[in-house]
Order: sequence, then structure tokens, then C-alpha cells
Amino acid sequence: MKLLIGAALALACTGQAGAQVTPPEIARQQLQEIQRGDPPRWSRPDRTEAAQLATLRKEINAALREALEACKQQGAGTHSACVKAARATHRDDLANLRQIHVASRDLSRTYETSGK
Repeated sequence: MKLLIGAALALACTGQAGAQVTPPEIARQQLQEIQRGDPPRWSRPDRTEAAQLATLRKEINAALREALEACKQQGAGTHSACVKAARATHRDDLANLRQIHVASRDLSRTYETSGK
């Protein structure tokens, strides 16, 4: 038991405990994907309003995930307030999805969701 604890401590001290090693076959596949470049669908615009709204919904959900990750970096005292604000912004953005979509087509106008 002491040997296992000692080995774990030694790995933790050297920084090897959390090191991630990519298997060679995965590394080769990743290299091939990088060489091929971005898939064509990434640069193809959404043609229909439904597709544009679906993309906007994905972006709003991704923004929530990013905000929640940022909240994790904050101290314990502000974490819950940060999460609450992030979820409120997400809820407001989804509720105003169509207005945000219209505003995004006319970039001279902006749509403020914070209520300021």
C-alpha cells in the first residue's frame, strides 16, 4: 500500500500523473485530417432561415459552455453567481433567437441581451 502511494506521489511530483499520450494510430489520423484541411461544409453558408436559426442555437449553446468553463476558474464565492448569470444570458438569448437572427443580418444594428 505504501509503495502505491509513494509511486502515485512520485508521478504527481514529476507531472506525469496527468500527462496524456496520444496513441500512434490516432496521431497519424489527426495528421491526415489536418493535411486535408477544413471540410467544405464549414465554409458553406446556411441558405434557409431554419438552418441559420439552428446554427445560431448551436452558437448560443457553445457560448453557454464557454461561460460555464470560465465560471469554473473563478473562486468559490463568485462561482454560483457566475453560473446563474451565464444561464440567464443563455435563456434570454434563446428566448430572443429570432430578434438576434434579424439583427445579425443587419450588422449596423446590435441586440443587447444584458438589459443595459
